[in-house]
Amino acid sequence: MATIVAISTAPGVGGIGIIRMSGDDCFNILNKIFIPKNKGEIENYKMKYGKIINSSTNEEIDEVLVSYFIAPKSYTTENMCEINSHGGIIVMNKILEECLKNGAELAEPGEFTKRAFLNGRIDLSQAEAVIDVINAKSNIEAKASINQLRGSLSQKIKKIKEKIINIMVDIEASIDYPEYDVEEVTNEKAKNQIEEVLKELRKLENSFNDGKIIKEGIKTVIVGTPNAGKSSLLNAILDEERAIVTSIEGTTRDTIEEFVTIRGIPLKLIDTAGIRKAKDEVEQIGIEKSKEYIKNSDLVIAIFDATKALKPEDIEILEMIREKNAIIVLNKEDLNSNVLDKEEKILSSGKKVIKISALKKTGIEELYDEIAKLFNINKLQIEDGEFLTNVRHKNSITNAIKKLEKSEQTILDNMPIDIISIDIKDALEELGKITGDSVSEDIIKEIFKKFCLGK
Repeated sequence: MATIVAISTAPGVGGIGIIRMSGDDCFNILNKIFIPKNKGEIENYKMKYGKIINSSTNEEIDEVLVSYFIAPKSYTTENMCEINSHGGIIVMNKILEECLKNGAELAEPGEFTKRAFLNGRIDLSQAEAVIDVINAKSNIEAKASINQLRGSLSQKIKKIKEKIINIMVDIEASIDYPEYDVEEVTNEKAKNQIEEVLKELRKLENSFNDGKIIKEGIKTVIVGTPNAGKSSLLNAILDEERAIVTSIEGTTRDTIEEFVTIRGIPLKLIDTAGIRKAKDEVEQIGIEKSKEYIKNSDLVIAIFDATKALKPEDIEILEMIREKNAIIVLNKEDLNSNVLDKEEKILSSGKKVIKISALKKTGIEELYDEIAKLFNINKLQIEDGEFLTNVRHKNSITNAIKKLEKSEQTILDNMPIDIISIDIKDALEELGKITGDSVSEDIIKEIFKKFCLGK
């Protein structure tokens, strides 16, 4: 494969920039542009100080430190180096140009990690964990991604696949040597083993509900009538003046979205347009979007002005959240005029009611406690392989479950034993898609397109 190169640090000005290069010709290209302070043999995992020069003019470009990684003990398992330069974009681009001029090719997004996968250092689920670590929005998401990067999911899938292979071995032996096996005995044994595997797969499949929260956060919609305090609550949670707050009704005419971490879990907070009879077409569009967000949310925070009696729009909101995970917030308790304390429509809603002052930022911690309780956040323990956070993995496991359930039904229908093996093989292939053992080139390309350059 060609020697590839890319800038691995984020664009912009910084103290240090890193240009990464990997491939058989890596050190030969480096020798043409790098003059070390001290000559001598290179050593694995060691650095050399020196300068990068223009290979055509010998003009110095920058003083650098170069890290050496000798195959196979590198990220890609190939010869690899990282040029640590000053962080200016001009300097880094000049060094990159020298590498390209002397024989390297510009790396595609994620190509270093792709080579680590293709060269067998990591499997596909571990490669996907790399981008999850980079994109993690909370400590718990980072921890789950690190566990997957270490191979926790891979090991779990490997053990399940071994159990399925053992089922296949028994079936194949029964087919090849029928005189030594009673088919009914083989079928019963296979059925019991399939049921054992299904239990493990269903447990993994069910873990996706928590895994989705860990990775994507809780999609939380703040809803209420105009001037109930939606934007003030958003600002209080974010601890910044993110949304415009005025006494004029209908200030928020479109959604505002922000991420915030609550008790270690990210919340995707969405401040919506106030629910009321729209004054114009633009506001009507905003209100319709608000209603759509409520339908697709994980959590609704329904906020009401505690100093005013319920209006028809408030009652409409209570109806919209009836079947949703929702918390009712009575705002403006600092005004000591809580006319909604004994409001039957709120008390009979079955939702937790919390009193706050978004202006004074009181009651916010109680709101956090209720969110944590509602989603069992404090009970989420990141154990090895216990959480699925990737929808691709979840789909493969769901498909594997369907195949095994079908094979189990085939046994119950007293079908020939070789027919049973077809669905079991398909289940094995579905699990292989997670680790990359049986995945198409198109899927591999699609996965690595999500990576940044230089990773």
